[in-house]
Amino acid sequence: MENSDIALKQAMMIEGALGVALDVNSGMALGTLGGGKDLDLGVGAAGNTDLVRAKLRVMEMLGVTGSIEDILTTLTSQYHLVRPLTAHGGAGLFLYLVLDRRRANLALARRQLQQVDAVLDI
Repeated sequence: MENSDIALKQAMMIEGALGVALDVNSGMALGTLGGGKDLDLGVGAAGNTDLVRAKLRVMEMLGVTGSIEDILTTLTSQYHLVRPLTAHGGAGLFLYLVLDRRRANLALARRQLQQVDAVLDI
């Protein structure tokens, strides 16, 4: 779990990060950093598990091949990024990053989250 703690800390260093979670497709967060009373990362993680599952079902029904790189939800004041892990041992896991929309550079945040994924070894 030390590697995942480092990954969570690296994700929180992304400009505008409000919180990050490492989640299993079962809806249980393996680790969180940030968040607070107005941002319950456990609830967000569970909801995003349903989102990932639904997207995978739609891809299957449409016959779309490939995998999900990330899923973006744009809110009035926040970006929510969900990135299924591709790194060794990461099958069934995803990173969930919440960004302050006013402070974050979305393109840079996506790139940095990709880099966190690349070095994460569960």
